[in-house]
Amino acid sequence: MIYMSNNNFDQEVSQARYEGLRIQEGDVLEIVVTALDDLAIKAFNKTTMLKTGDGDNSGGVVLGNNEYQVSSDGYISFPVVGNVYCKGMTKQQLKSDLDDRLKQYLVDPVLTIRLVNFNISVLGDVRNPGQKTSTTERLNVFQALALAGDINDSANRTKIKLIRYSEESGKDITYALDLSEASVINSPYYYLQQNDILYVEPDKNKQIAANATNPNRALFLQIFAGVVALSGIIIAISR
Repeated sequence: MIYMSNNNFDQEVSQARYEGLRIQEGDVLEIVVTALDDLAIKAFNKTTMLKTGDGDNSGGVVLGNNEYQVSSDGYISFPVVGNVYCKGMTKQQLKSDLDDRLKQYLVDPVLTIRLVNFNISVLGDVRNPGQKTSTTERLNVFQALALAGDINDSANRTKIKLIRYSEESGKDITYALDLSEASVINSPYYYLQQNDILYVEPDKNKQIAANATNPNRALFLQIFAGVVALSGIIIAISR
């Protein structure tokens, strides 16, 4: 089974672009503040475990040191600074926003921001389907499939469905990816976002074969045959 088999592979790969993630509600962000004055930064870093539902969070998730969950209305509650809106921002945009706010209290603050719960789901004709957690935020479709043990030989590589929630429309939207073409590198959906769902369709011939060996199908045919026979008897009697 060959991926990206067309003749323009080098050209297509050279055009690949990663635009970064957008922060979503429910995301858990680890935010660490450092500066020259160790004493001054203590007020801006959590030092104890917090349960979601205490103070600025909700939902029952246990948060670790310096972790903040984005609320349903798009805010995190940051020590001293207060509520900060971050939904739809990139990490760099949030970093710039917090940096400007912290400069009122600290000299040359340094922030590091990391998305803790980068979860995706890979379903369908793969070796190990289920929800997967990525250790990197720059995750492309091939890396996601690798987390699921790769596609089975029976899968249709030309019809991979990506299901992604759209903030603009307020609903899930499905996109099609053809992994047999190198041009998939250029797709705006080549790099995944948190909470994306990949569905790998089985090959049509495999679907037919599976239906043929499905015991439920055999039972259905028996019932159908019985209904047809009964209908024939009723018709004969009515005549």
